[in-house]
Amino acid sequence: MARLVAVQPQQRNPSFSLLPPSSLSDFNGTKLLHSQLQCKRRASQPRGRALQVSASSAKKILIMGGTRFIGIFLSRLLVKEGHQVTLFTRGKAPITQQLPGESDADYTDFASKILHLKGDRKDYDFVKSSLSAEGYDVVYDINGREAEEVVPIIEGLPKLEQYIYCSSAGVYLKSDQLPHFETDAVDPKSRHKGKLETENLLESKGVNWTSIRPVYIYGPLNYNPVEEWFFHRLKAGRPIPVPNSGIQITQLGHVKDLATAFIKVLGNEKASKQVFNISGDKYVTFDGLAKACANAAGFPEPEIIHYNPKEFDFGKKKAFPFRDQHFFASIDKAKSVLGWKPEYGLVEGLADSYNLDFGRGTFRKAADFSTDDIILGKSLVLT
Repeated sequence: MARLVAVQPQQRNPSFSLLPPSSLSDFNGTKLLHSQLQCKRRASQPRGRALQVSASSAKKILIMGGTRFIGIFLSRLLVKEGHQVTLFTRGKAPITQQLPGESDADYTDFASKILHLKGDRKDYDFVKSSLSAEGYDVVYDINGREAEEVVPIIEGLPKLEQYIYCSSAGVYLKSDQLPHFETDAVDPKSRHKGKLETENLLESKGVNWTSIRPVYIYGPLNYNPVEEWFFHRLKAGRPIPVPNSGIQITQLGHVKDLATAFIKVLGNEKASKQVFNISGDKYVTFDGLAKACANAAGFPEPEIIHYNPKEFDFGKKKAFPFRDQHFFASIDKAKSVLGWKPEYGLVEGLADSYNLDFGRGTFRKAADFSTDDIILGKSLVLT
């Protein structure tokens, strides 16, 4: 039988700092370990029809994942709104951590309200039985990749009011006509095909679903080498290698704006069975992004080296963190339908990320300049 446990924070360890203070964010603090206490299951709240879910009423919410990046910020917003939040994880990472801007009291209060259901979502029998025993009104699926992972969740929660899925703008078919709109053609062969198949499954099962398609996500605690890739090179005073002309246009959205969008769709009848692109307001070129990162972090404008990727063999390593193409999406639908808008401009958001994370000496991946050295060591660069 699955055990639902509450998280109790331990006293802060002042010698271990994850993200130190800054005035640029509502989240600031240090990482804490946690212990788990046995907790009695709470009775399921009465549930009505799918479209009767209301964001203003307290809901019993399950987040699949929630301890790495998006879910860390989303769970706090949900708890602040009075919802009962359970994180479903394998338990390999701390269930909660004190974030930038949180007082000890606020963090302790948050951690005391978070519940944890430990398990592997690939163990479909366990997922179905444990969720059926607990009962949840709403599921936020943050880490789902394959459609088959969703089936036991739906089967275990026949009275589920809303399934909110984190998809990706990477499902769109590459096009010469941009930005991507939610109605654009999709690519069934993309590396995100599992997310596309999940959206199709949710529709076929007749559940009340909402899918969010972010473009590139950035912000404090980002585990993907997006802004961190640039910050490593800026800190080292190295040139920044950019493929081809550098005028390829892309788009980034701050994780806190994404978390807010996830809140906006909760209980929103207008979000029923709808897809929403979520990202920042502005588009930016690769060269412009390098300069924006320097501006945000207080570094001099970087030297940018353009190169032709076809002239190099990098093996399995990625020489640049973005797809070498124009890639951006319209967020007009989310603005008009949900009343959502991004609060972070690009430079402001990059400064938030730098000051609350990399600028304090914390990052996910160590610097690796091996592909840079290959590029800089050859004369096959674009002028």
